[in-house]
Amino acid sequence: MTALRYMGWLTGCSVFTAFVSIIWQAFLSLQALNRTTVLLTGLLAIEGSLKRSAVQPAPKVAIGYGACTDLQINATEFLGRYYARRIPATTTGSRQIVNSEDELLQSFAYYFQNGAAAERVMANGTLFKQLVGYAKLMGKDTSGIQWYMGGNAPLMAVRFFMEGADVLLGAHMSKKLRPLLPKEIRLAGDEIPDDDIHLILEYKAGDTWGSYVAPRANRYILHNDRNNPHLRALEQLTDALKVYHPQLLVVSGLQMMDMFTFNPGEREARLQQVQRQLTSQPRDTLNHFEMASYVELQLLQQLRHFVLPYVDSLGMNEQELANLQQVLAHGRTTLATDWNPRIAHTLDQMREVFISLLEDFGDHSTHDTKRRRISRIHVHTLAYQAILTTAGSQWKNTQAAAAKAALTAHRYVCKSQFINPEAVLQVLDDSFATSAQEDAPRMRIGAASPVPCWREYIEYGRQRQRLEVEICVAPVLVCREARKTAGAGDNISASGLAAQL
Repeated sequence: MTALRYMGWLTGCSVFTAFVSIIWQAFLSLQALNRTTVLLTGLLAIEGSLKRSAVQPAPKVAIGYGACTDLQINATEFLGRYYARRIPATTTGSRQIVNSEDELLQSFAYYFQNGAAAERVMANGTLFKQLVGYAKLMGKDTSGIQWYMGGNAPLMAVRFFMEGADVLLGAHMSKKLRPLLPKEIRLAGDEIPDDDIHLILEYKAGDTWGSYVAPRANRYILHNDRNNPHLRALEQLTDALKVYHPQLLVVSGLQMMDMFTFNPGEREARLQQVQRQLTSQPRDTLNHFEMASYVELQLLQQLRHFVLPYVDSLGMNEQELANLQQVLAHGRTTLATDWNPRIAHTLDQMREVFISLLEDFGDHSTHDTKRRRISRIHVHTLAYQAILTTAGSQWKNTQAAAAKAALTAHRYVCKSQFINPEAVLQVLDDSFATSAQEDAPRMRIGAASPVPCWREYIEYGRQRQRLEVEICVAPVLVCREARKTAGAGDNISASGLAAQL
């Protein structure tokens, strides 16, 4: 009898504990949903402040270079179908160039397990055509492949157009690709028979491939380009700029030169042409360089010489930020880094890059008057947008730009203009440190301040000059079910830039 009473008591306690647990989880879910709704309301209100007056002329934006066709496919389904028995037991690191199937699998495994975006050259053209053929064949059996217009420049051009800009694009395109570009976008470039193809291997958070698990949604891009590495539309865009007079010139797509085999001196000559294009712009035209996934140190050093000194603004993700910081500080590149870095760590890296570029400007500006002092850096991550601008510069609406970029991130990755709070995953806490240094101030994210902004002084140079900057951080309402990540950075960066013109 005592045993029965004990068992009944134990059962009752278990039921009560389960009931309390359910209630508690429901409370936490409701609390998270309420916080998401509050943040969304705040972000939308800030975005709404950007509405341009009907009498204001559309900002003029020019952007280069290149275009391609993106063939998007589910990475784990694709590799599981054709390489199920060849999953590497371990991965030894990144591959700069992919020449074989084994190198592809090793390279993919490395970035997949780190949740890092990657773009790699497949020098083996025969193998690349074979992989594209596999993807097309898989598309006949399933609805798992999609074709899109690709390339940094076209994707950014379309986003600028969607944000109300007048756009000039420097790119060669085929007859098949041109109709995918809004007819209002002016094109400086020749018609070509066929577009380069990029194979986009997309995966979602939690996807598995053998023993490897993706910590976040991302993509692995393969290409075997023949047009884009040569920046073939460069001269046509330069000629068009002479009469177009843009408010903003964007340079992108230079990663197509990464690890590509040029004739001796050819790449340097093309980058010198990019430099001439940048330096020929009047001071009231802002120059922006969009970073990408680079692995070749020599190219990054050439960019530091020919491109970085002549731009006002930089855009990049957390991987590219870490890579650039290492190149500027130590003359080396990095592999995959933390896919979800703390805000304090990212802000410190941004400051380091900003200071390095300021010091480069100070060291050389007296004998090269065409150099520009960096005045803006935008870093986009899965969880937040961070924008640093020089106080009093031509860049306006920094807070609204960060909010706009954060909302664009969700809309693009979810492929939906409507933001459902229940479809959102919150990654950020409700406060963050502004630096990893001891006693750094903390900023709160909430109803009163959905996009925290503050001003601070940055010291640089041997004489410890001081420059006031504004920094804004906007939380991203992360899409629970990512539907497209390729091109997200281009859209995010362009939306942020458009808001600051």
